[in-house]
Formats: sequence, structure tokens, C-alpha cells
Amino acid sequence: MGAHTSIAGGLQNAVYSGKEIGCDVVQIFGKNQMQWWGRSLSSEEVDKFQRAVAETGVIPIVVHDSYLINLAGTDKLIYQKSFEAVVDELQRCEILRIPYLVMHPGSHLGEGEQKGLDQLADALRQCYEEAGVLKTSILLETTAGQGSNLGYTFEQLKYLIDQSGLKEKIGVCLDTCHIFAAGYDLRNKKVWESSKQKFERIIGLERLKIIHANDSKKDMGSRVDRHARIGEGEIGLRGFATLLKDPDLREIPFILEIPGGEEAYREDIYLLRKMIKRK
Repeated sequence: MGAHTSIAGGLQNAVYSGKEIGCDVVQIFGKNQMQWWGRSLSSEEVDKFQRAVAETGVIPIVVHDSYLINLAGTDKLIYQKSFEAVVDELQRCEILRIPYLVMHPGSHLGEGEQKGLDQLADALRQCYEEAGVLKTSILLETTAGQGSNLGYTFEQLKYLIDQSGLKEKIGVCLDTCHIFAAGYDLRNKKVWESSKQKFERIIGLERLKIIHANDSKKDMGSRVDRHARIGEGEIGLRGFATLLKDPDLREIPFILEIPGGEEAYREDIYLLRKMIKRK
């Protein structure tokens, strides 16, 4: 169980903050999420980060890439900046010994889904080759399908995995708010089993590496991405209890991305752990 913690004041602070609020794992930004590039990591920064991991036992399992990145659009300048940023993010993960880089599939910006998907698949392969990393994998995050965003169907994610030629290096990060808004129900065991079977048939559960645990402020199928605290949205406590008790998900880290800051994270991590213990 974990949360997305802040790197303000140094990467190591994200690990210590995670320990303070009860995390086993954390998701971080590898640099300022609203900038294209960050300065190179010094050996001292890396040492401090690894020391924090050793001291706390909290595992930094995933970096979330910059919100600026879009490899599916046709603006040549944005594409080039995005390409270089993804390469940089992958290399930072490798240096920090973080196994996963989560990235949103991006937006086609009116050029059509198929064109965006094809461009993105090719870009993913090229980014990975350019980065030269050996241990870090890309996780494509499910989206709500808001606007021209790609990745809101399991079929689209499967297409990207297949067309990129990186089947051994690409997995999926499932965001509960996003798939719910995209039309996949998970409010109780019966409907979740149906959604899970679709994921298994189309993508395969072996590719599911991280779950972003977020309730949804908007209704199922709304295609609007608005996170809510656990049990305060349309998915509800029953939905999260269903996921937590699913034996197929037992080994998959759940990471919160809810509003409210560290105190909200602390309270909702405690809430989720209580659900696991209940019969």
C-alpha cells in the first residue's frame, strides 16, 4: 500500500514522507513534473535516496512521468521535447533503481485515434532504444478518455503493447477512477469480475503491475477524470473492498493519488488496510 509522495527538498524526502504516512511503497516524480527537463542527478543525491530506502524499508517502485509529455500529437516541437523527456525519465529511473515509469498514453489532439496510437507505439520503441535502460519498464496508464486522450480502452493499450515491439518491457498501470470513468464497472464483485475478465482476455493480468487507487467524483462512463478520496466518490467502499480481497490482485501495489495531501493519504491508507483485515 502506498501513495504519491512529494520530492520537495530532495528525492529522499519522498521516501521519508512515505514512511511517516504508513506506506510500504511510493510513487514519485523523478523531477519537477511541470518542467521538460531536470538537472542531472548527482552521486550525492542518489546516495541519499538509497540511504532513505535502506533506513525506512519503503520501496520507491514507480516514477510518474511529466504532465507535459505527449508523444501522440503532431506538433513537432512538443513531440521532440516529449521524446527527450521520456528518455531522460527512463534513465533517471534506472539510476535510482526504480523498476517502473508510468506514463499517460497522450492525446491525438484532433488528428484521430488511429494516427495517435500508431505514432505513440513507434515513439515508445524509439524512446526505449535511445534510453538504453535494462531494468526499467514502461507502464501505460489507463485513462478516462477525456477530450482526445488515448488509452481509455483495454484494446488501445493492447494495440500499443503489440505495435511497439516492446512486449517484454511494457506493462499497465490501472487507475480505478480512470477505468470507471471510461465505462468499466468495479463497484461490486460481480461487475468487477466482468471488467477483470475483459482485461485478462485482451491484455493479460500478468501485465498489470500497479493499481492507482482513486475514487471517482463522476459517474461511470462519464469520461471525466476527477479523483476523490476512497469511499467519497461513485465507486464507493464496496468497490475498493472487492479489489483488495481479490486474490488475483494480492501481489500488486495499490498507490493512492487522492486530493487532500499527506493527512488524507494517511487516513485512506489506514482505511484500505482495515478493509483487507475484514472478513
